Amino acid sequence: MIIEPKTRGFICLTAHPMGCEQNVKNQIEYVKKKGVINGAKNVLVIGASTGFGLASRITSAFGSGASTIGVFFDKPASEGRPASPGFYNTAFFEKEAHKEGLYAKSINGDAFSNEIKQQTINLIKNDLGKIDLVIYSLASPVRVHPETGVRYKSVLKPIGEEFTNKTVDFHTGTVSEVSIKPAEGDDIENTVAVMGGEDWKLWIDTLKNEDLLADDFKTVAYSYVGPKLTEPVYRKGTIGRAKDDLEATAFKISDDLKEIGGKAYVSVNKALVTQASSAIPVIPLYISLLFKIMKEKGIHEGCIEQIQRLYSERLFTGNEIPLDEKGRIRIDDLEMSTDVQEEVAKLWEEATTENLSKIGDLEGYKNDFFNLFGFKVKGVDYDKDVNELVNIPSLQ
Repeated sequence: MIIEPKTRGFICLTAHPMGCEQNVKNQIEYVKKKGVINGAKNVLVIGASTGFGLASRITSAFGSGASTIGVFFDKPASEGRPASPGFYNTAFFEKEAHKEGLYAKSINGDAFSNEIKQQTINLIKNDLGKIDLVIYSLASPVRVHPETGVRYKSVLKPIGEEFTNKTVDFHTGTVSEVSIKPAEGDDIENTVAVMGGEDWKLWIDTLKNEDLLADDFKTVAYSYVGPKLTEPVYRKGTIGRAKDDLEATAFKISDDLKEIGGKAYVSVNKALVTQASSAIPVIPLYISLLFKIMKEKGIHEGCIEQIQRLYSERLFTGNEIPLDEKGRIRIDDLEMSTDVQEEVAKLWEEATTENLSKIGDLEGYKNDFFNLFGFKVKGVDYDKDVNELVNIPSLQ
């Protein structure tokens, strides 16, 4: 079939298998060119099919020669209906890994559930023995608690008062003002339940109780801080409360891992175009201005550049991992440098519908957005008839 992008708001309803394949190959090629990383050899990535999770799995496999298990929740294709991009990404990741003799198996289902945790335990026991590294990179708007069955839904809201600022419709380039009403009722608690640290700790507790964690084990979850511009809706909003909880959980997990010399870290990453970030008002405008500046300075990074640098310059150097005053790894250092943030703040005041294409990188934002779904990828013939029915080898 011929597959074209069909969008609704900040999501794309279709994905292109050959575009996803090329994306995966491009990331693999980047990691290989950067050289060998003396990293973990048995790696579990929870939330492994897109964005930072996919980049982590690729970096582990093709940078460190690791055996990887990926857990995610994605839709396979059906006749005339493409799969979700994460499904295609994983299919082609496994294909490339197997070509090079690398172990790669996947589990598709709700990572919050006890059932998927048990499937993962069984797979580790049967195939790998023990895990050296767990990457926790889940980005879901909803969580059903595995014990109580309560369904929690996260919200993107400020706390205390309504937030009003600029935003951009990245499809049209229209800069406008957006107002977001403050959190109410159980909004904060629900968002923390979905996006906080409870499930991360449940995963590590479960694996530890089954004696599946190697000595000197590491686990890393991903977070974001961002600039003052986005603080009210992000770091000081409901999501920020969830990230605070996630970061606090790292210390609890580390305490629990002392007997095996294990450590839990939170890595604060750069603002990037992901399915999650596209949903947050204000963020698309901030990212389009940020990209322009960082590209001009030659310091722009995408997901794979960020994670390759996290592994090679932070996690696996053989030296003590540098942490900030709150005990976090900072790989957002280039984004948050004073000169970059001063320039973003200046352009923010100037940004209008008429000048954004000149002072920002809206085109780059749009390309990155469509790339997530396998569209607008260089070297792919989108007029060509493709087979949408691609399978993940380990799930057949």
